[in-house]
Amino acid sequence: MIIMEEGATEDQVAHVVARLEEVGATGHVSKGERVTVIGAIGDREEITSLPLEACPGVDRVVTILKPYKLVSREFHATDTVVRVRGTKIGGGHFGLIAGPCSVETEEQVMAAARAVKAAGGTMMRGGAFKPRSSPYSFQGLGVDGLKLLAAARDETGLPIVTELMDPRDLAALLEYADVVQIGARNMQNFQLLSEVGRIDKPVLLKRGLSATIEEWLMAAEYIVKEGNREVILCERGIRTFETATRNTFDVSAVPVVKLVSHLPIVVDPSHATGRPELVLPLSLAGIAAGADGVLVETHPNPEHALSDGPQSLPTAAFAEYADRVRALVAWMGKRLA
Repeated sequence: MIIMEEGATEDQVAHVVARLEEVGATGHVSKGERVTVIGAIGDREEITSLPLEACPGVDRVVTILKPYKLVSREFHATDTVVRVRGTKIGGGHFGLIAGPCSVETEEQVMAAARAVKAAGGTMMRGGAFKPRSSPYSFQGLGVDGLKLLAAARDETGLPIVTELMDPRDLAALLEYADVVQIGARNMQNFQLLSEVGRIDKPVLLKRGLSATIEEWLMAAEYIVKEGNREVILCERGIRTFETATRNTFDVSAVPVVKLVSHLPIVVDPSHATGRPELVLPLSLAGIAAGADGVLVETHPNPEHALSDGPQSLPTAAFAEYADRVRALVAWMGKRLA
């Protein structure tokens, strides 16, 4: 990590980046309020052989000890704020993201979108391509589902979060979606991570089923390394020996991530527990731990949902849930953006 002097010029920053490129390294420039920091990614010995501290405008060179570099707080001390169509997540801005697990019908999508909007939600989630454990389960409506989500956005103004499973579907998602979600099963699909690292839309990266926090942050590093710094992390529960819930909600992941990374983090208590009665208490726990948002499932008629109905909040109850969330968010000194 090369820390430039306060007032270093664009030419001086460009010169350092050029010197890094001479030895096959890459320079990732991060401009703060007062100083500019350049993250050097490449062969360690080649980089350390360069007399970078002798370059004009360089204050000092610091070695980042963690295996993830660009997503670490050592590289970027202040919180990253991800902007999505006028709404924000991170740096005191809180995201209330909700919607059905799967897009099923126009009536279902519009009813959910209207309920989320009326309750003060900031974004809508919904799956058009669904990864299911059984090949015989509902797999989603594909592009037709994306079009329904876009129609809901047109009416309500809610930005759309939806999952990408296959790089071949990326072009379609870029046309209709606002945030590209990488699900837990694909957290270490490194080809897919690199692909979304080259797009100009935010990425919501879910923690893998059995991933450590370091592995999760290394997955985020794959995205940021390709140039996309708009990454939102999502804690959605991990697989443990416990059977009382679908997964085990790791609330400790929130403050740990906050300590070591500048990326915003949201929590998904719907997938973490699989039980609607636990969604509110674990949402509140995540908010109290410092989360920058919640990602929850809500459906007009959970009993007839084609996927994840048992864990979805009825849209009729979503406003009450949102009121409780909003109160704690305000108490924590954050605001829904």
